[in-house]
Amino acid sequence: ERRERKRKLSQEMAEKATRELEKMQLREKADIKYKEWLKKKKAEEAEKKKKEKEKEKEREAELQEKRTRSEKIFKEWLQNAKNKPQPALNCYGFPHGKSTGLY
Repeated sequence: ERRERKRKLSQEMAEKATRELEKMQLREKADIKYKEWLKKKKAEEAEKKKKEKEKEKEREAELQEKRTRSEKIFKEWLQNAKNKPQPALNCYGFPHGKSTGLY
């Protein structure tokens, strides 16, 4: 009976040890997978930030180009506006810009 108890006890201890070993192996695998996932996630985040910066640079370049183009067009318009003749002020029955009598 003692031998049988000792055998059962040693068998239970062996089973416990194997279970603990399996748990440790599972934890190690889980840690490795988590680290890989984290590394992948960080790489994706870095790529996303890089793309956002590129888009922002493109947007800024477009805005700058638009500003320079609009300034150029405005300056051309200003030069052309100086050369245009001014409309007559005293036309259509309004001498000095005011109405003179009945309509």
